[in-house]
Amino acid sequence: MNQYIYVLKPTRLGMLSEPTPREDEIVGQHFHYLKDLTERGVMILLGRTTKNDESTFGICIYEAENDEQANQIMKNDPAVKEGVMTATLYPYRVALMRK
Repeated sequence: MNQYIYVLKPTRLGMLSEPTPREDEIVGQHFHYLKDLTERGVMILLGRTTKNDESTFGICIYEAENDEQANQIMKNDPAVKEGVMTATLYPYRVALMRK
């Protein structure tokens, strides 16, 4: 298994403090998608910064068989698929992790 990270950024900054009903629904789908992958042992770590300004971002660190599978996982994220967030994929390796 290889490790990857994708970095998420909102396409509309205002969605962080005042999401539209559509954005709210898609972010809920995004959360459930990532929760399912976590429960299946794919995701290692997920989270986002707590700022609601242009510096904010989220990360998803996970395992995949290859680059193609890693890219599919990212592209199938509802927030990415529906254009609520942009995502950039990187090969990654966790070096240290607390127990």
